[in-house]
Amino acid sequence: MKIALFPGSFDPVTKAHVDIVKRSVSLFDKVYIGIGVNSSKQGLLSVGKREDMLRAVFAHDDRIHIVAYEGLTVDFCKSIGADYMIRGIRTVSDFEYEKAIAQMNHALEPEIESIFIVSKPGYSSISSSIVREIIRYNGDVAQFIPKEALPYL
Repeated sequence: MKIALFPGSFDPVTKAHVDIVKRSVSLFDKVYIGIGVNSSKQGLLSVGKREDMLRAVFAHDDRIHIVAYEGLTVDFCKSIGADYMIRGIRTVSDFEYEKAIAQMNHALEPEIESIFIVSKPGYSSISSSIVREIIRYNGDVAQFIPKEALPYL
């Protein structure tokens, strides 16, 4: 069974995240969406709310599993039996950053392969951090967020 992890903060989930998951799910038997918990960072949404939001967005597909985790992502991959880590790439700077992380992860766990999926052009400008700023200033984020996620904001 081919199992992959798509890790991230998903604070909040965006249409760009959804696109990466939808394009990934056909490549694997099971895709975990892992909400990385960083106790030193204060998120906009609680981890529980992010889990609920992601479950609402992906409720239609039983190949997608939502779970929060702490610690090294490669350790979490091992714990769920994932041999693949999915990473979305929006820009050249994303690639440089993700390449460095992939190389470090490979040094820690050579069996876990990083898979880069390039975002569709229409989603390349959407990031959770920009969406959070729009939310903080009471802007309308409906065009950037899946409709199932809007009630959680």
